[in-house]
Amino acid sequence: MNMSGLFSALILLIIQGALAQRVRVDQEVVSYPGQTVTLRCQFPNPGETQLTQVSWIFERTDAERTNIAVFHPNFGVNYPTKSPVVGRVSFIKDPPTLENPSIQIKDVKMTDEGRYICEYATYPSGNEQGVSSLVMLAKPTNMAATVTVTAGKTPVVVANCESSKGRPAATISWSTALNGNVTTPITTENPDNTVSIRSSYMLAPQPSDNGKDISCIVSHRTMTQPETFPMKLVVEYLPQVQIVGYDNNWYRGRTSAYLTCQADGNPAPTTVTWKTLSGLMPETVQIKENRLTVQKVDDTINTTFICEVRNSLGSGKDQVSIFVREESNSHSTGAIIVGILCAIILIALIATTIVMVRKRQRKNRDGPPTHRPPPPMKTYSYSERPSVSEPMSDPQFMDYETEKGEPMTNLSEYHDDKDHHEPSHRSWDEKQTSYQDDGDEDEIVEGDDGYFVTSSARGSSFMSAAVIV
Repeated sequence: MNMSGLFSALILLIIQGALAQRVRVDQEVVSYPGQTVTLRCQFPNPGETQLTQVSWIFERTDAERTNIAVFHPNFGVNYPTKSPVVGRVSFIKDPPTLENPSIQIKDVKMTDEGRYICEYATYPSGNEQGVSSLVMLAKPTNMAATVTVTAGKTPVVVANCESSKGRPAATISWSTALNGNVTTPITTENPDNTVSIRSSYMLAPQPSDNGKDISCIVSHRTMTQPETFPMKLVVEYLPQVQIVGYDNNWYRGRTSAYLTCQADGNPAPTTVTWKTLSGLMPETVQIKENRLTVQKVDDTINTTFICEVRNSLGSGKDQVSIFVREESNSHSTGAIIVGILCAIILIALIATTIVMVRKRQRKNRDGPPTHRPPPPMKTYSYSERPSVSEPMSDPQFMDYETEKGEPMTNLSEYHDDKDHHEPSHRSWDEKQTSYQDDGDEDEIVEGDDGYFVTSSARGSSFMSAAVIV
């Protein structure tokens, strides 16, 4: 039974939906205040359905329904006096027809927004209707501004953004690099059916936040693109003071010593005051605004100087203690610098030398030898040479055995498979034949102290040691 009941209800809804679709209307109509809006309604192709009457009903809310226009073919047109649009609503055609009973509303207001129902009384199916939603648009007035705040640790509102009298409500967003929070938007329904919305940005402001960028962005249906409001934060704070100029090298007799009092504040600082911790200002000191100049450094400068700066919020100060030296410490500083430079140069030279030595060793190890060893010397004794003349074989002569080195041009005779240098074992006859073939001759020459043996071979010559007679 339950399933059959649900099925019957579903069929009834489908039938009603199909019947409702027979009344043609615009589902949504958009308008602005002051314009004339047209609400269309038609019942095409009624067929066997008899149309008896048509009525327009304004439904502002689900609990509030009001007839604003009625047409009956026999009784004519009627505009109820309790209608919120009385005097501004009328049928487009005069007289209207049941097939096309469209209406128009002049000088529409924001309060005219709601549902408009075109309802037919028919026979035998009963009432059939179509619903149009009138959407009233109102372009809002947008604005944004920062709030002047004082630096502190408690979060406060630093900027506000508001979109007033819009329909529907606008959307507000923020763009900034600040580390703050956005409050929950506050929405206000206005009597004229418009909506105002307000958003705030909260931050625990610090002096460094002064002048930072923050932007409010408003988006609305009536605007082709969002509206952006760029702003800069305004954070007030006490003067922040710093004394500069002391280089820890104030010595007796120095004449170029000075101190500068640097200060920053919001509002801007108005006064700068110099004083000492002892209360007495040395006679060699001159003060001009935020600058303190020491004409000549002496022992009276061994004190603590204080700079105090004021603005409308209060004051801030800084101090520096001066130590007067016997003499300048620039010489020792210069010596230290020279020593450091010399050490750097020495290290660079050592590194360069190491690199060059390693590079040369690598080149010698990897490449072929760059020199060629001299050829082995051919040696022989004078006694091994054949006798050339009789006097040379005379017993009265003392035979001194001499050796003479001669460069060898045929190195293959002195190289075996293991590359050892060894003398050739050729006989004297073979050597002599070789000499003769080359046209070489030996000659005995008589001199004042004895005989000399000369030999020439291929343009070279040598002389044996003298033989004593």
